[in-house]
Amino acid sequence: MTTRPNVILIIADQLRRQALGCYGDPNVATPHIDALAGQGTRFDAASSSYPVCVPFRFSLVTGEHAHTRFIPSIEWRMSPAERTIADEFNEAGYHTALFGKWHLYGNFGHYPGHNVVKASRTPVPRPFQGRFQRFAGFDICNDPWDTYYWNEDDPTPHKIEGFQTDGLFDLAIEYADERARDGQPYATVLSVEPPHPIFTAPEEYLQRWADRPVQVRDNVELAKEYNKRGPHGKDLLDDLRTYYAMIENLDDNVGRLVEALRANGQLDNTVIALTADHGELLGCHGLLAKQRPWEESIGIPLIVSGGGVATARTVDDPVCTEDLFPTLLGLAGITPRDPKPGLDLTPLVNGTTEHLDREAVLLEFVAEMRPGLPFHDETWRGVRSRRYKYTVLGDAHGGKPWQFFDLETDPYELTNLVDAPEHAEQAAHHHGLLRDLLANTHDHYVLAPAFGQDGLNEWDPEAKFQRRFG
Repeated sequence: MTTRPNVILIIADQLRRQALGCYGDPNVATPHIDALAGQGTRFDAASSSYPVCVPFRFSLVTGEHAHTRFIPSIEWRMSPAERTIADEFNEAGYHTALFGKWHLYGNFGHYPGHNVVKASRTPVPRPFQGRFQRFAGFDICNDPWDTYYWNEDDPTPHKIEGFQTDGLFDLAIEYADERARDGQPYATVLSVEPPHPIFTAPEEYLQRWADRPVQVRDNVELAKEYNKRGPHGKDLLDDLRTYYAMIENLDDNVGRLVEALRANGQLDNTVIALTADHGELLGCHGLLAKQRPWEESIGIPLIVSGGGVATARTVDDPVCTEDLFPTLLGLAGITPRDPKPGLDLTPLVNGTTEHLDREAVLLEFVAEMRPGLPFHDETWRGVRSRRYKYTVLGDAHGGKPWQFFDLETDPYELTNLVDAPEHAEQAAHHHGLLRDLLANTHDHYVLAPAFGQDGLNEWDPEAKFQRRFG
């Protein structure tokens, strides 16, 4: 039996950091996920750099910033030429597998018209599967009771009987048992859509939450008309109850996976990481879904447990999507072939260092191609440091200061300090951090002058004329 650790990454779609017991949610019970955190490392300031499904998944599997490929929020197809995390693990002698949502094939037929049924019946061709050796996946479904997946290059669709999360964990457990028998180390991505809308769950979980009192976050104002309805026109609190029911179903499945690994003798030699591609506002700031730079949207859980990980450790350093690629490899003792913008968090995970040599991480929303949706006309960039978050918003003429929050004194982001004179020095400092990150990562985003600092990527027609004809 090999001593190299197995690596399992669980991705829950649209699971905000604040909706787990170990992160302080007063409503939900997540004992199995909490146990992973208690036996491992919990990151308290992890952000989805670009809080939408497609760009998150691109950065996860390639380690690159989404702006380097100008990835819109949806409807984008990753080139088979991209070197992926599966390539890295494959070349290191690991067996690789992905179960569930892929969302890097462009969900052909989904846009225009939002034909989810057509998209959910479209297989991902083998060259577009990122070279995972075992691929039991689909591009997008969005109905956990009507999920079909495809195996590698087999054109036959396979329907998951029952709830999607349960069925995908069944596949991952079966795969882990197979690997236990052959002794080859493996790296698995287990990507479930719940708690992404549509909000639904197995009946036993819905009954558990029926008419249950729910404590909402301090930035939810239920008295306001726009907060009376959730994404499906139902009562917002009912949607929140169903959201929690889906999370508790996920938690029970995490418990099943842990017990299966214990039974087949792999638990002590398996790193289990849990995260999400982005969060869910669900009424916070009077809004739904994601896309925005508020904590309920960008704030994701990141828990790493097992395989020699430090026990009961919490980390408050800001970390981001791009860190996942080098970290998952680093936990297996693998160094990426090519330099990557993210940091290997393994020294934080195993307790050999206390803090990163990095003040802030880059946040971004690159493009929205669908008219009428948020950020179609203006896009944003931002930075998240340990205490502060700063963002700019703008069109082709340049992003201008938009939001500045002190997350230590204002965790619900109720007071925008971007124009507060007493915070001008810190706002200017974070504007400079943002400007440096945009320049250093070759982001083409146009940044307007602010806080006495020059703009970035601005078009100067006179200078352009002089360069061409002067």
